[in-house]
Amino acid sequence: MTDSLAGYLRARARWRLDRVQRRDDGWNARCALALLDAAAYAETLPGDDPLIVALGEAGCFGPEGSGEFAPGEAARLIDFWQAGEPWELLAAIPPEASPACRPAVT
Repeated sequence: MTDSLAGYLRARARWRLDRVQRRDDGWNARCALALLDAAAYAETLPGDDPLIVALGEAGCFGPEGSGEFAPGEAARLIDFWQAGEPWELLAAIPPEASPACRPAVT
């Protein structure tokens, strides 16, 4: 799961680096660096880390824990992340994930 998360974050960082916007004052570069930092951090976490567990409980790793990272509505948060510690980004994702990504409560 951490590999899937790190891969997703790296892909979004590449997307940011590929964006060309006039006068962005380094916005895209800051976002890309923050996402690359978060990807490197995510790779160091064990699967039972509380941050990874929270992402799993929010349904961010696909149906029934298939392992593919899919943040739902939290994708916007990720795409615009530019400041803060990597763990802060990972902690902010579960509350932002769309209800469709969360497991049904019985």
